[in-house]
Order: sequence, then structure tokens, then C-alpha cells
Amino acid sequence: MTTIEHEDFVQSIADALQYISYYHPVDYIKNLAAAYEREQSPAAKDAIAQILVNSRLCAEGHRPICQDTGIVTVFLEVGMDVRWHAKGSIQDMVDEGVRRAYLHPDNKLRASVLADPAGKRTNTRDNTPAVVNVTLVPGNTVDVIVAAKGGGSEAKSKFAMLNPSDSIVDWVLKTVPTMGAGWCPPGLLGIGIGGTAEKAMLLAKEALMEPIDITELIARGASNRAEELRLELYEKVNALGIGAQGLGGLTTVLDVKVKDYPTHAANLPVAMIPNCAATRHAHFTLDGSGPVALDPPSLADWPTLTYDASTGRRVNLDTITATDVVRFKPGEVLLLSGKLFTGRDAAHKRMVEMLDRGEALPVDLRGKFIYYVGPVDPVRDEVMGPAGPTTATRMDKFTEQVLAQTGLLGMIGKAERGPAAIAAIKKHRSVYLMAVGGAAYLVSKAIKAARVVGFADLGMEAIYEFTVQDMPVTVAVDSTGESVHQTGPREWQSRIGKIPVVLE
Repeated sequence: MTTIEHEDFVQSIADALQYISYYHPVDYIKNLAAAYEREQSPAAKDAIAQILVNSRLCAEGHRPICQDTGIVTVFLEVGMDVRWHAKGSIQDMVDEGVRRAYLHPDNKLRASVLADPAGKRTNTRDNTPAVVNVTLVPGNTVDVIVAAKGGGSEAKSKFAMLNPSDSIVDWVLKTVPTMGAGWCPPGLLGIGIGGTAEKAMLLAKEALMEPIDITELIARGASNRAEELRLELYEKVNALGIGAQGLGGLTTVLDVKVKDYPTHAANLPVAMIPNCAATRHAHFTLDGSGPVALDPPSLADWPTLTYDASTGRRVNLDTITATDVVRFKPGEVLLLSGKLFTGRDAAHKRMVEMLDRGEALPVDLRGKFIYYVGPVDPVRDEVMGPAGPTTATRMDKFTEQVLAQTGLLGMIGKAERGPAAIAAIKKHRSVYLMAVGGAAYLVSKAIKAARVVGFADLGMEAIYEFTVQDMPVTVAVDSTGESVHQTGPREWQSRIGKIPVVLE
């Protein structure tokens, strides 16, 4: 009988979480590099280049791939002949591993988990508790999958209880465009089919833990219905033309994974969960011989790319005017220098409440830009840790009031804006700029100074003042309301020509 020691299990969890915070799976990097080589859309190619350069920087510097270091999900297959020499429950041990990993002094990870989710939403400060799934199986080992799932991609999870005669392919092709770009494509889609509602969702999440092997599947051909679905969905989802970061292009997904389970005759439950550009998971086995140390990948697995945005228009945020903003063109690359403020969900909610009460905000937003970000704390000599954008649509409901009452000139975030926000941008002759999700460490290199200037109690959601130099962004919505997240995918879906374009 194998004995698993408490410390071996805890430290293995902690080490794996540190590992996946800065090392992409090699299969993801190789497939993303191949997508970069075949991409024909300049905007999408630029976005993929930033993700690849960011990934290599993180592998070299041992800093997080994305500022959203995720909520921890652990899948355990525990052999029935295993004996535990442990303190507390499996949940307790996993949480202790999470705590060690996220508070590691050399690579502190962002704490994103909030307790009392329908109430006070108080940050637990150490990213606990994890979501733990345990299965008992024959054997005398413990197989472990550790994942860190970003909130942007998790927010786009979908579920439907279809009729048995309905087409799963049709549902996926109808649903994927509604997900927008907040899940940071190119990534993976996990599809769970069958069982019950909760089983389908679990199957979809488990599917994302499998290696990317679509190229091998294409070469050998499908051997069952699940593999047939993978091939059909891979081709047709990419034919939607959504592309990297939703900018329009050839690659939206690097793979589609399908897992199924028997279901009731009256039901066809289907779940779909995307994995983002910060795909993070590791697999290891404990056999009682001690903690597991994962071998680092070779840097030779990364393409030798550098990111040069020198052709972009340089913009001085300290002197920019409304006249300058109306000259920005959709899809144009800008290099931002000067001071900007940060603020995301909690900060916007509090600002709007203050505006409603007629109170002065802690910062003057007139003529300024606000960056939707919740950064990672700095370590060593860093000014700021990884600081990539968060999904902008969550701020849409605040946009009209903030623009109208503060004189804010522009916003920076990730992915598309919704109709209400676009209307507000057009009305106030403002602008929305997009930074690349999945390039957080690369963005942090542009931050030359940082200080908290408001709502310090909100932690990573506080308002910071950043001083940036040549921060790369793309004009996503110009002052006339034209959105590249609408025009780009429509153009590339038409170019690919496999799916009819539906005009709005």
C-alpha cells in the first residue's frame, strides 16, 4: 500500500501552480507558433506575436503569463490502495498548496477569489479555496491535474439542454460568436456532451486538460463520433473568422476537445467551456516516493520572435486632446506614453455611486484615459507585476455616466464593447483602445512608475496611476463608433468563405 505524505502532496500542488503560472504547455506554444506562421490577418498576426513574445519572457523571467492568475481547479484520481498520512482533508491540503503558491515571495500571484459571492464579495487574499474534483479508481497512486482558470474565459462558459434531435454543431456555431473575444482567442474549446447538466459541464472542463493533437487527428482521420465532431467543429469554428483577440483572422481555436457520457433518452445536455491564451495546466503522479518536481521546458520550444511596435503612432497621454482622439483610425496601432489611471469592476461601481451622491472622485478623469486592469503585485525591482487588460464589456453599463460626468477621453481594455458602450463612445466622441489579453508581462515592461491613488482597500481593484512608455494598443472603437471587433470578423468570415456572413 502506498502512503502519500501530507507535505509531499501540498508542496507538489504549490510547485505545479508556480510552474504553470509562467510556463505555457509546450503543445500550446508549438500550435500557436504554427498559427502565427499561417495567419494572414495583420491585426491577428500582431496579437499572436505579442502572446508568443510574452510567453517566452515569462518562461525566462518566471513571472505570470497573465495578470489573472486564475481560480485553481484540481482533478484527482485517487487509487483505492492509497493511504494518506495527512492533516485535514484533501480540500485542506489542496488549499494549503494554493496558499503557498500564490503567496510565494519570488513570484507572488494575484489573489482573485472572493468569498460571499452574492454578498460582500470579500477577497480571501490567498486565492483559496480551490475547486477540487476527486475520483476513486483502482491502483496505488494519485494522479493529479492542476489548472488555473482565468475569469475571462470562464465567464464565457455555455450550457444548453438541447432536444435529442437538435444539431450540436449548429448550437456551437450559433453560440461561439455570442461569446465575443473576452475569452482571449486563440485558445481551445472543451465540449461536454451527455450525462446530466452538471456532468456535461464537468466533461467540458476535463476536456480542456487534454493535449492539443488536432493536427495528428486530421492526419489519421476520425475513428468515432466524438472525433468526427472535433474535426467538423475545428474547421467550422475557425471559418467564423473571429480570429486572435476577436480582430478577424484564420485561427480562432487551436483545438476542439469533446468528451461524452450516456444520457437520458429525453435529454441532450451540451456544455462548452473555452480555454484562453493563458492555457495553464499540469499533470503529475504521486507514488509515495516524495514530492513531484516538474521538468522545465526548453526555451528552444519557443519561436525566436521579438515584438517591434515602432511603426505605431506615438501618443502623449499628458498632452492629448479631444481633437487628437477623433483622428484615431480603427485598427491603428498606438504607442502610449504618459500617465493613465486604472480601474475595473469594483472601482467603477464605487465611482458611479459617488457620482450619484454628488461626491468628488479620488482622481480627476478629465482628459485622461482609464485602463481596465487588476495587476499582479511587483516583486524584486519591478515597478509593477504583469498587468494585462481585463474584459471591457463588464464596464459597459458604467460607460455613459462616466464619460458624461467626468470628461474621460478614452478607455483601454480587452475584447469588444457592447452596443450601449459603443453608443456612448460615439456620443461623447471618445475612443476605446484594445490591449492584447495574454500579453500581461509584455505590457508591464511599458510601466515605468505606479502608485495607488484611490480605493486602496480594493486590493488589485484599486485605482492606480501608471506612467507608461510606448505601451502598445490598437484602436478598437473610434470616435464615430466603428468597431474592429465587428468589421474584422465579418471581413475574414467572408474571405474564408465557408460560412455565409450574416449582416447585422
